[in-house]
Amino acid sequence: MSPLAEHILFLAYDPGVSPKEGGLPGLSVLKTVVSSINLFGIIAVVGALAVSLGVWAWGHHTGGHQAEANGKKGAVVAAGAALGLGAANGIVAFFSALGSQVQ
Repeated sequence: MSPLAEHILFLAYDPGVSPKEGGLPGLSVLKTVVSSINLFGIIAVVGALAVSLGVWAWGHHTGGHQAEANGKKGAVVAAGAALGLGAANGIVAFFSALGSQVQ
């Protein structure tokens, strides 16, 4: 067999590794910690959105165009962060399932 064919055969070898729950101790603790971090992130985003909307309103009513623009940017960033934090599980599950289909 040629070296190229051996190399291709080696690349096609399936090592049989897949994610499995229960293999390591402390998995439930890790899930709890990550869930808590996600919760803190969502709470911080709520605060950031409230501040940004306040800056937007204050800038609009006082004629401060720079403050108004910064408030709008902050509101959009906070909304995007909320979307990302809320969809984190779905995004990871989607791409994990997509990756497991690669052959």
